[in-house]
Amino acid sequence: MKIPVVGIVMGSDSDLEIMSKACEIMDEFKIPYECSIVSAHRTPNRLYSYADGAIHKGLKVIIAGAGGAAHLPGMLASLTEIPVIGVPIKSSSMDGMDSLLSIVQMPRGIPVATVAINNATNGALLAIRMLGIGDKGIIEKMKKYMDKQEKEVVNKIYKIGKIGWKDYLEENSDKILFIKKKFLIIYIYYAKQKE
Repeated sequence: MKIPVVGIVMGSDSDLEIMSKACEIMDEFKIPYECSIVSAHRTPNRLYSYADGAIHKGLKVIIAGAGGAAHLPGMLASLTEIPVIGVPIKSSSMDGMDSLLSIVQMPRGIPVATVAINNATNGALLAIRMLGIGDKGIIEKMKKYMDKQEKEVVNKIYKIGKIGWKDYLEENSDKILFIKKKFLIIYIYYAKQKE
């Protein structure tokens, strides 16, 4: 087993649904990583030991997801020399804006790269690009990933042009309905967690 170079952490297991997207990207790129819970408020000693040991165990970047007060990414960044990417997790009270502002508004001297609310995918892609600075193999994988995305969009453009937007929507309505149902299930789950 390869030594992890990316740490994917979150403040609570309720963040795992979102942060699992970062794990999926790491799996796709075959980047060794670790995934765990590190609560800034409920496990402060673990937070300190995780940050202090990160560089010594070979981590090169940390992706930290947090909701609400969202102190995890900033506290990690204040305690380690390696880059930290913050993923604001949408909370029930302020639609994730509290998390976003908490992570992005770090004091001068303690940088935290911040991606969009609930966008662990971009957190992982940013981490991979950071790792790619010194690794041509990773850069080549990123190029293939980007080419694949472009091809998917070009195919959709072609299909809309061929069958028209109405038929395209009708054909994809099942996919859209499935996504809406999945979102509703996740929303209900988080609402019940806050009760």
